[in-house]
Amino acid sequence: QEFVTVLVRDPRIQKEDSWHSYIDYEIFIHTNSMCFTRKTSCVRRRYREFVWLRQRLQSNAVLIQLPELPSKTPFFNMNNPHHVDHRRQGLQEFLEKILQDALLLSDSRLHLFLQTQLSPEDMEACVSGQTKYSVAEAIHSFASLNRRFPIEDEERKKGKNDADSDSESSSSGLGPSDDSISCGCKASPASEES
Repeated sequence: QEFVTVLVRDPRIQKEDSWHSYIDYEIFIHTNSMCFTRKTSCVRRRYREFVWLRQRLQSNAVLIQLPELPSKTPFFNMNNPHHVDHRRQGLQEFLEKILQDALLLSDSRLHLFLQTQLSPEDMEACVSGQTKYSVAEAIHSFASLNRRFPIEDEERKKGKNDADSDSESSSSGLGPSDDSISCGCKASPASEES
C-alpha cells in the first residue's frame, strides 16, 4: 500500500537583513508512492512560499476546494513558541491534505516545492520548460547535492576536519549547494510513519 509521510518541523528564524527576519520550516517527505521521483527528501520553506504553492495549485485545479493555510495574522510573533507551533501544525495539515489528492499530486510545482530548494520563480520557469533542466533533473540534482542525514553529516564533518576540504559545486545551474540551503534532515523513526 502506498503512503506519503510529510512532517513540517524545526522552525528557524532567518535574517534577510538587519531589519527583516522570517521563519522557515523543514519539510521532510518519506514515501513509497510512484508519484514521487525521490522517496525521501528534505527542504526548508517559508510561509510566503506555501501561499504561492496554494495559489498555483488552486489556479490549476479550479474544481477542487483546497484546504486553507493557517491564517496570516498581523499579531504573529516569531518569538512566541505557541504562535510558531500553531503555524507549523497548520502547514503540516495543509500538506497532508493536498498529498491525498491524486490530481494535485500530478502538479509538477508541488513536487518541486517539496523536493527542491528552487525559488517560486525558478519553479515556474522549470514547469514552463524555460530552464535547461527538467523537473525530474531538478529534483535529482537537489537530492544529490543537499541530502544530509545524520550519518552523512557526521562523515562529512570528519572528512572536513581531516582533509579540511569539502567543496561541492553545482554545475547544474540549480543554484548554490552550500549548507545554507541544506537542512539537517533527521531520519524519521518508524513510529512517525503511521
